[in-house]
Amino acid sequence: MTAPAIAWLRDDLRIADNPALRAAVDRGGPVVVLFVLDEHSDEQRGLGGSSRWWLHQSLAALAADLKARGATLTLRRGPAEEEVPKLVRESGADAVFWNRRYGRTKDIDARIKKSLREDAVNAESFAANVLVEPWEVTSSGGTPFRVFTPFWKAERAHPIRDVVAAPPRIDGAPAASDDLEDWGLLPTRPDWAGGLRETWTPGERGAHDRLERFVREHLEDYGDRDQPAIEATSMLSPHLRFGEVSPVQLWHRMHGDVPAEARKRVDAFLREVGWRDFNHNILFHFPRLDLDDFRPEWSGFPWAEPTDDRLARWQQGRTGIPLVDAGMRQLWQTGWMHNRVRLVTASFLVKNLLIDWRVGERWFWDTLVDADEANNPGNWQWVAGSGADAAPYFRVFNPELQRRKFDPHDEYVRRWVPELGSAEYPEPMVDLAESRREALDAYASLRHGE
Repeated sequence: MTAPAIAWLRDDLRIADNPALRAAVDRGGPVVVLFVLDEHSDEQRGLGGSSRWWLHQSLAALAADLKARGATLTLRRGPAEEEVPKLVRESGADAVFWNRRYGRTKDIDARIKKSLREDAVNAESFAANVLVEPWEVTSSGGTPFRVFTPFWKAERAHPIRDVVAAPPRIDGAPAASDDLEDWGLLPTRPDWAGGLRETWTPGERGAHDRLERFVREHLEDYGDRDQPAIEATSMLSPHLRFGEVSPVQLWHRMHGDVPAEARKRVDAFLREVGWRDFNHNILFHFPRLDLDDFRPEWSGFPWAEPTDDRLARWQQGRTGIPLVDAGMRQLWQTGWMHNRVRLVTASFLVKNLLIDWRVGERWFWDTLVDADEANNPGNWQWVAGSGADAAPYFRVFNPELQRRKFDPHDEYVRRWVPELGSAEYPEPMVDLAESRREALDAYASLRHGE
């Protein structure tokens, strides 16, 4: 009898285009499909509240999809370096397959691979969650790219792998499993996830439904994607973050049957997918992206110590700056924020309030359903000026100018800030021009080493 193989899933909660799962199935014999909730390993960043909500829904959807193909989803909670070998022993598996990760968790994977192979267990990892592996897109000198445009030019010239077909049938092997409900991933007291439930359908099917709707109905409007009142963005980011759809699937879908009017927007959309790869490339070479300034000269920047009230006003959308408040309320209600508005809200925190980008990054990490270990800190560092391909520090997003340019009729703002213009709406917590000058003075002191 053939020994089972383990397909260990992480940020790839899908059946189609899943090389690790396909390898386990194609090997022949029974397959244990495993997910480990690792909240103990030092290299594993704990999930924020919104991500925990999404994970619960995504795992439930994946379990149902696997059951329809003859397999079950095995859930374990604990350090991956303990749980994976433990399941190998319990099941008698002689092979473990997984898809690669690119942050600090890659060190966990490397140690597990080494340990399993020393025990004569076949351990293999696969490319699945970026268009091209980070070490395959480098400058002519073989060094990592630090600027997006040449990175994207090089990546576009690289061949993109084919989509891996979903196995129609999986010979599932039984294994002891936790009960998903016992993990306590969902908020209860209070249940703040009502807006998330109204907005999202986590899972592989939900991801592809949203993708098709975007291609058919909204891709042609992608040129207006900077206007938050217009439904012109894909909103696929949380599905990508949890791997319910892969960037390779997006690539090939955009080169498939696309309406004629939408075809002219394909390159712009894929460029944004490229930004995701760029951030993962940076993360691979700089795994402490959420902790340390990518540009070391920024370590001495004179950040202000935020008071609880000052920070709470930003978090709760009570700054008195309409576009900032609208974005922060959209985030709290839906677990998502329009990209243009993310730039504005982040710039306001970092440059008008002079609060360390790490404070904002941690808030987004907790509240975003698409909180990604590469994109979230990478984009915060881009706004701050401390990251790769960073905008100059003096490029401050003026939220009033941004509002007039991208929400000229206040459609987006009034949706989220209905009390705008009434006595209930607070006065601005800072003067935009004065706070901009203070930010530039702080930047000048950093440059001159004061």
